[in-house]
Amino acid sequence: MSLSTARSFLSEACYGEQELDANSALMELDKGLRSGKLGEQCEAVVLFPKLFQKYPFPILINSAFLKLADIFRLGNNFLRLCVLKVTQQSEKHLEKILNVDEFVKRVFSVIHSNDPVARAITLRMLGSLASIIPERKNAHHSIRQSLDSHDNVEVEAAIFAAASFSAQSKDFAAGICNKVSEMIQGLDTPVELKLKLIPMLQHMHHDASLASSSRELLQHLVSSYPSTPMVIVTLHTFTQLAASSLIDIPKQLQLLLQYLKDDPRKAVKRLAINDLKFLAKKAPHLWIRENTQTLCECALSSPYNSLKLGMLAVLSTLSGTIAIKQYFNNMTGGSSVPPRLTDLVKLAQECCYHSNLAVAAHGVIVLSNIAISCPEKDIVQLEQDTVLGVESLLMLCSQDSSSSAQATLKTALTSLVKLLKSRPHLSHSAVEFLLGQLHLSFDSSRVLMCHALAAIATHLPVLGDGMLGDLVDLYRVASHSSTDKQQELLVSLATVIFVASQSSLSAEVKTVIKQQLENVANGWTVYRIARQASRMGCHEFSSELYQSLRTRVASEHFYFWLNSLKEFSQAEQCLSHVEEDGDYSGAMTAIAEAPALLPKGHRIPHVWRVLPLKLILQHLIVGGLTRLIPDYISAASTPLSPLTFQCEFIKLRIDTLQALSQLICTCNSLKTSPPPAIATTIALTSGNDLQRCGRISMQMKVCMDEFRSLAARYADLHQSSFDADYATLRNVELQQQSCLLVSHVIEALILDPQAASFQEYGTLGSVQTESEYERRMMSVFTRVLEEVEGLTKKHPPVSCLHTGCLCDAVIALLKVPLSFQRYFFQKLQSTSIKLCHQLNLHTVQRNSRQPRPLSFPPRTPSEPIPVQNNQQLTLKVEGVVQHGSTPGLFRKIQSVCLNVTSVLQSKTGPDYKIPLDTKTNEIEQRVEPHNDYFSTQFLLNFSILGTHTVTVEASVVDESGIEWKTGPKTTVSVKSLEDPYSQQLRHQLQQGGAQPAPQRSAYARF
Repeated sequence: MSLSTARSFLSEACYGEQELDANSALMELDKGLRSGKLGEQCEAVVLFPKLFQKYPFPILINSAFLKLADIFRLGNNFLRLCVLKVTQQSEKHLEKILNVDEFVKRVFSVIHSNDPVARAITLRMLGSLASIIPERKNAHHSIRQSLDSHDNVEVEAAIFAAASFSAQSKDFAAGICNKVSEMIQGLDTPVELKLKLIPMLQHMHHDASLASSSRELLQHLVSSYPSTPMVIVTLHTFTQLAASSLIDIPKQLQLLLQYLKDDPRKAVKRLAINDLKFLAKKAPHLWIRENTQTLCECALSSPYNSLKLGMLAVLSTLSGTIAIKQYFNNMTGGSSVPPRLTDLVKLAQECCYHSNLAVAAHGVIVLSNIAISCPEKDIVQLEQDTVLGVESLLMLCSQDSSSSAQATLKTALTSLVKLLKSRPHLSHSAVEFLLGQLHLSFDSSRVLMCHALAAIATHLPVLGDGMLGDLVDLYRVASHSSTDKQQELLVSLATVIFVASQSSLSAEVKTVIKQQLENVANGWTVYRIARQASRMGCHEFSSELYQSLRTRVASEHFYFWLNSLKEFSQAEQCLSHVEEDGDYSGAMTAIAEAPALLPKGHRIPHVWRVLPLKLILQHLIVGGLTRLIPDYISAASTPLSPLTFQCEFIKLRIDTLQALSQLICTCNSLKTSPPPAIATTIALTSGNDLQRCGRISMQMKVCMDEFRSLAARYADLHQSSFDADYATLRNVELQQQSCLLVSHVIEALILDPQAASFQEYGTLGSVQTESEYERRMMSVFTRVLEEVEGLTKKHPPVSCLHTGCLCDAVIALLKVPLSFQRYFFQKLQSTSIKLCHQLNLHTVQRNSRQPRPLSFPPRTPSEPIPVQNNQQLTLKVEGVVQHGSTPGLFRKIQSVCLNVTSVLQSKTGPDYKIPLDTKTNEIEQRVEPHNDYFSTQFLLNFSILGTHTVTVEASVVDESGIEWKTGPKTTVSVKSLEDPYSQQLRHQLQQGGAQPAPQRSAYARF
């Protein structure tokens, strides 16, 4: 019963289930450990890794490992083996053991057992603990002794432990190196044991002399023991040692290439190829031209496809690095060798048409990387050869549905997309070839080719209306069944159609897609297509699909989520109807469709219909958007999926539209309320030239401040989205830049035309765009800036030309359909920080400067911690970084920034002026997580009597040094009380009739 309860504790809690604390889970597992049945004990032991994963804090982990150590000491060998496996699975939690001495003492006691198997398990246990006890001499001694054992199991365990300690301890590695050398060279050591001892030498890299002696021994072994197993093990150990010591990598490259070229054995050649690939990833900058040339010659002369494939894999790895540039330069560093005349290009061209698809795929990779890396003047013919090689491989693989052909097709398409991104002038012919090949391919190949087309068209506007007809015809006959491949094909083809249509789908295209969805598509496929339509700006079609899905879900949270997406898409579609014309007829059309989004009973006044006020149009659209969306998003949120980013993004979108609406209203006020006749006189009298513009100047300043505030909020959203993909972050940046652009235009046109500068925006047109949405936004930015710059040079502010330019800029921004990026729907990377803090009190004695720790009674979470004003509070903050299934997909955590702030909330002492620096404590520290765990301490002073609120906030710093406000934020309340000595002194003074002395702190006595 207890173990089933523990299993329920440690399983993933579903929404609505109560999640109990760590102590309860540990108690349930402890009951299983103390059970009299071996099966229950083993089951309890193997549940500990889940406990560590769910509650990864030192106090619990220390207690759990001490219990496991007792089981290891008192149990049988099977239980010891279970504890060993748990320890190896929980390697990153070992540093959180607080009582290391006690833990090792209980484990180490088994080393004196008469059972060699028990000693072997203990040795492996010690080896697994080498990271936290690298310098334990008793462990070192036991390992050395066990290497001389006559039991093979114990010797193998000693070798494992010796390798683990050698990797962690310089002293142990230096001490064991001679013994290992003697055993390897000893005639009485069996060959099987030598093969297990040799890999230990890869850890002898702690200093140059140790690495040199190990390398000499390995060199001797290679020449003295020419058997295949010995050469393979020795060469691999050679490579690992060189990779760790770094300085020997060039020598190791030459050695491996020598064996690859001269040794006739396939196994040795295969080992040399694998190690060369490892070194190509580890240190490509150390590959000189001669190394690459030798590898090319070996590949050209090799008659075996398997070996040629391995060598091409090494070359494909090198071709994407700096090694390819070193290859195409002469040794003198002068002129370049023509690319088409080199052995590398000849090899790649030959392999592009090879009968083995894997060889051909690597040939395409090498050739495309060469075409990307070489100067454009040298590769006109090489580009054509590359495109022809890719197209021939695509034509061959698209007709084959086998897994190997599909893998090759994916590799070839990836190389093609990468090539076209670097060489855009090749895009049109490549896209036409892919579109033609779509009609002749298998469904699985069509999916991959559609992905490639979408990727190409996202970076380059190559899919036009002329190609849309072929795609629609293909969609009509795309699917006749509901298999997974058919569903995937429907989504992929729809994505390409959305990209080609550029946010405006015709009725015919909608009808074709809907018919296919009604015939064979399931609900998930419909949702994915609607999601893609939202990402590409086809909001009218996406809203119809969301509408059809609302009643097909089984959860009210999903219902509200789909409802919010439908309403938001409808509102965005209304914005796309606004046109830039003089009589605002397009805007009037938009308002005709807006009542569906307005509150019930709200009608458009007739007088508004005849006034050409863009304010009214946008205000009504925004009114509907504001009413509906936030409530639906909040209803769709759950504790496991709070939808924080989505809520904040939609709120910002609503506030941005409201700000644009207010700006149009302000611009229109120049017509409805022009400056008074005495405005010029008021401006001359006050010395403020803006006064001659009338009340519009102050209203414009308010609008400018509002847009700058919105830009700051977008920046905060960007800074809090650590797990977002790059496209989503770029989308948020574009929204921020649009707000900054509007504020800058207001300042340049009306508030301060003389001081406005356009130089910092001069490079907008040359920015490399990554999507169609970004291209359109950047185009609008550039056009608006050009118009504003021309207007400021010709006309003084403020006139209808200036307000009209502002309104046109607003309409131009609204006409670009908003793109819902991936992070709005899908979270590929998940990173969170869990904090835990401990509080200790220290007081300073009157006759001593040494702090003395004190304790305080248990308290409820809402009860403040009592602290005397002569005490200092030590705040220990611990935390763990928790990841999802794909940690570090977009960015990784380099350090965690902890900020501790204390603020005086209420004062209870005498009323006198308090220095500002004594009211607050503000400390910031950066710590680097190790195995996703970090810990640090803060010393806080509360010399002012009263209640203080202490806030601990965490943020992360990525590998680029950018700080992200990820949270969490925790607070604790502290109540500072008067110390007894000061209190007694104050009472004495009050009884004597004197005024109370100022409050004394701990520092005042010294």
